[in-house]
Amino acid sequence: MGGWLDLAEAQAQLLALAPKMPREEVAVEDALGRVLADDLAARRTQPPADLSAMDGYAIAGNGPWQLVGESRAGAPFEGAIAHGEAVRISTGAHMPQGANSVLIQENATRDGDTLSAEQTPEPGRHVRRRGFDFGKGDQLLAQGTVLGPGQLALAIAGGHAVLPVAARPKVAVLDSGDELARDATNVRDDQMPASNGPMIAAMLAPLIGSAQRIGPVADDMGALAEALANAQDCDILITSGGASVGDHDLVQDALREWGCEIAFWKVAIKPGKPLMVATRAIGGRRQVVLGLPGNPVSSFVTAYLFALPLIRASLGIANPLPSPQQRIAGEVFPAGGPRREFVRAISDGEKVMSAASQDSSALGSLALANCLAEREPDGCEVAEGEPITVYTLQNGGFAWL
Repeated sequence: MGGWLDLAEAQAQLLALAPKMPREEVAVEDALGRVLADDLAARRTQPPADLSAMDGYAIAGNGPWQLVGESRAGAPFEGAIAHGEAVRISTGAHMPQGANSVLIQENATRDGDTLSAEQTPEPGRHVRRRGFDFGKGDQLLAQGTVLGPGQLALAIAGGHAVLPVAARPKVAVLDSGDELARDATNVRDDQMPASNGPMIAAMLAPLIGSAQRIGPVADDMGALAEALANAQDCDILITSGGASVGDHDLVQDALREWGCEIAFWKVAIKPGKPLMVATRAIGGRRQVVLGLPGNPVSSFVTAYLFALPLIRASLGIANPLPSPQQRIAGEVFPAGGPRREFVRAISDGEKVMSAASQDSSALGSLALANCLAEREPDGCEVAEGEPITVYTLQNGGFAWL
């Protein structure tokens, strides 16, 4: 399409430019949402011994059994038991040597220190064998894993108090345009509140924490040069607005004066065609600049399709691109145009409906949407009940990882 890149090619070119972040170590309690920089191996075996999976009695052989002691979690029975003997045992307690199964409390009949049951449990019943979860030296987590609560618990169980993670990239977010008002409570009729910068920074926050905010910046070369100077130390600069080639779209010119080379611009998607990628060499490293469109929805969609994958790739996440899923159209989706289109939509987990207005400035439908329905270039109409590809947003949550 007339010099425009298709989505897959544009994403591939951008990800190839992603800065690779160095490794650092953080306490496991501070590692939520971070990305492992190395494979993580277990330093201990879990469980470290055969344990009871239930409250009851650890038994040896067939009954009746004579009670000879107790094994509690943290206070194991000392010694071994012989055929016809048993110890009282609690969930998570060490199985005594010689015991071959656990008779659960509900199935046991006790008369003083004598224990009996209608049926003897088979060997190994209700026993968690040593190392069934993992053994010392086993790989627990792979490099590139995003650390959530479950992964942190596994790392701690594996004997780790400090974890190797990828350093978070320094990201600056710059929004520009004479029409933007910094104060949402004081907006002239010829202005609009500057929502793109805070929106993009919020999208990035689960990955990087806080982004450096710059702007809104006026459509003026001097103002843009001053703003770009404030982004000198960032790894990734994300701009919103002014990246096209209209009379007042000055971002590309300002970037060139700042020392950038334009890698590509214009991608055959809707919304979001005027997307731009540039690079800048500084101090032996390379900054990456991602120029997003100024319309709020276009900015959101392109941040989802490009900014988030760029940051995931820089962190070493194995699969940085969003994953497509299949749903069922709950209404007719019209035939597609010449560009790949992403329709703001609402899904109940099975069916998908479009979310009101699809105008690229309509924030009401964006706030309602929890997915983007993908329409292939020049694709046929999708009838109600037919499959359709979606990308989940979980908009209103923080599942951008």
